[in-house]
Amino acid sequence: MEKILEIMAAPLPQPEPNSPQPVLTNPVLDTSYASISICQPVESALQLQIEQGRLLNQVTAQIRQSLELPVILSTAVEQVRRFLQVDRLVIYEFNHSQPEKTHNTEGGPTSFGRITYESRAADTIPSVLHWQEGVNCFIDDPKFIKKYRKGSTLAIEDVETAYLSYPCLLKLMHQAGVRAKLVVPLVVNISEGNFEGEFAGDADDSERGKPVLWGLLIAHQCSGPRPWLEMEKDFLIHIGDHLSLGIQQALLYARLQEEKENLERRVRARTQELRDALLAAESASRAKSEFLATISHELRTPLTCVIGMSSTLMRWPVATESRKGNGTALSHKQRDYLQTIYDSGKHLLHLIEDIIDLSHLEAGKTVLQVRQFSLCELANRVIQGFLGKAASRDVTLTLNLAIPDGDDRFTADPNRVEQILDNLLSNAIKFTPQGGRVELSVWLENKTAAFQVEDTGVGIPEEQQPLLFQIFQQLDGTHRRNYGGMGVGLALTKQLVELHGGWIGVKSKLGKGSIFTVRLPAQSFTPSVQGSEARIPPQNYSAPLGCIVLIESSEDSATEICEILNQTGYQVVWMLDGSSAREQIDLLQPKVAIVNIRLAGMDGGEIITSLRKSSANPHLKILALAPPCPPAELLSILESGADDYAIKPLELPQLLSQINTLVARVDMELKRKG
Repeated sequence: MEKILEIMAAPLPQPEPNSPQPVLTNPVLDTSYASISICQPVESALQLQIEQGRLLNQVTAQIRQSLELPVILSTAVEQVRRFLQVDRLVIYEFNHSQPEKTHNTEGGPTSFGRITYESRAADTIPSVLHWQEGVNCFIDDPKFIKKYRKGSTLAIEDVETAYLSYPCLLKLMHQAGVRAKLVVPLVVNISEGNFEGEFAGDADDSERGKPVLWGLLIAHQCSGPRPWLEMEKDFLIHIGDHLSLGIQQALLYARLQEEKENLERRVRARTQELRDALLAAESASRAKSEFLATISHELRTPLTCVIGMSSTLMRWPVATESRKGNGTALSHKQRDYLQTIYDSGKHLLHLIEDIIDLSHLEAGKTVLQVRQFSLCELANRVIQGFLGKAASRDVTLTLNLAIPDGDDRFTADPNRVEQILDNLLSNAIKFTPQGGRVELSVWLENKTAAFQVEDTGVGIPEEQQPLLFQIFQQLDGTHRRNYGGMGVGLALTKQLVELHGGWIGVKSKLGKGSIFTVRLPAQSFTPSVQGSEARIPPQNYSAPLGCIVLIESSEDSATEICEILNQTGYQVVWMLDGSSAREQIDLLQPKVAIVNIRLAGMDGGEIITSLRKSSANPHLKILALAPPCPPAELLSILESGADDYAIKPLELPQLLSQINTLVARVDMELKRKG
């Protein structure tokens, strides 16, 4: 069998120049296209051209108004069929995905594509929608693709004559009920989009920039042979050109939508990945904070005993010539060892407390205890606390107060402000060489307090300054670090400043020194219960003798408290639980009762309430021992009847000062009573 495509591409026989015009056998066509007859009026021809132009405009408008390819093609197929008055108009699409219902005359695999759109003049005309042409009828000839891509059309007036030598194709035409057909190619350009994958049948020549055969626009005449007129061919070619542009436009839009959806999917996937990573990071951060807090609390318990016991031993007398052989006297070397143990323990406790504070800040568990205080008094107290350290390093420490007398009241958390200044001054002194200078300046600007710590130290390289306030960052990161510390102090300082809604900044020059500036806005203040203010009274250990009752279930804690109170001169009665506390206190008539609110198996708060209701000792002062807890819980302790509280782990000198103050209040009340 010869190649059918060669016949399809060959030109049809043309009538002789002087031969008569063919006679139309279809009466409908005789009426619709009478303008081609020489004897018909010119008005009919003009009317037909107007109708043709109107239809072209409608197709063009439809293409402009819609980017949905099914809407464009289905509408165009219906309108063009009605205009040409053919029995059937179809669109054959190449290399389309196989539908569930297809028609293959030979029952074998399909080759090129399928019919995707169809318009019929009547229901009696058989449908060929989704039909595919079998490989036994069409031969995959490259010439066939190239001719159609170049715009060649195929007009067959009678398939019985044209396909006489091709029984397979003639059989297919009989099944479809086709007697005459006119074929126009639909060609798109792939220069503006990557359509190679969509035209596998045209893959050999589908290079970028070359036209690609998308499909065929085919008119079928089923009732009988039909000579296709030039006007009909030209009109269908124009329609094909417009549809090709619409197809290309729709394909580009579909590709754009696909890329947009792919991008949105990638964005959603990436967003989910980032969200998961953020949740994992937050979970890790919480786990880290909880771990640090737990470890720090566990370390503080034995460390408090070390500090307390060494502090108690340091109160023992030092051996002299007159005390030789006295087993309770300490040698000077023993006293120095105890001082080293005490100082090292205090330093380690300070580091642990910084880690706990930072973990609480990061977890959002820290609340400011705001009150009014004197900036001058706070600054002087901070400076006094660092004079010894500065002198030991031969560093000059000065204070510059630019605040008018009597106008230094400020509202903030004084303990946290002091902690900020402690960290800044500690760093400044640590990184300032011998003979250097450190100055603390304090001033007020409207309702903002400004603190500036200036030193003549080693300075900070500019590229390392952004790392300055990050946790566990040590700018001196060599193996032989010249300076100690864990890199927690400045990170904690920044968190405390931001907790006040303030700002901290640094200016530094390598080898010249650094200037740290902190600005804190005044906080809103609501007066709280008296006695909840900062518990930092003067360190005065000369107190009158008296009886003190200690209710504490921890033997280690009770031992260190009893030791320091006994060394000071107080008589201490230790009770392991509070079951008989009220009766014993009524009997002993102590001046102060120290109650741990977290007793083993008991509620210390209930004991405090019970003691406060007793009328046997109206002058009794109660000091509550509490673990680190929120300000609201501390306030409830005071409201239950406690006169003051101390936070564990205990600062024994501060505890002793609190007891001295409470005892002095009792003595004053008894003196007034007479």
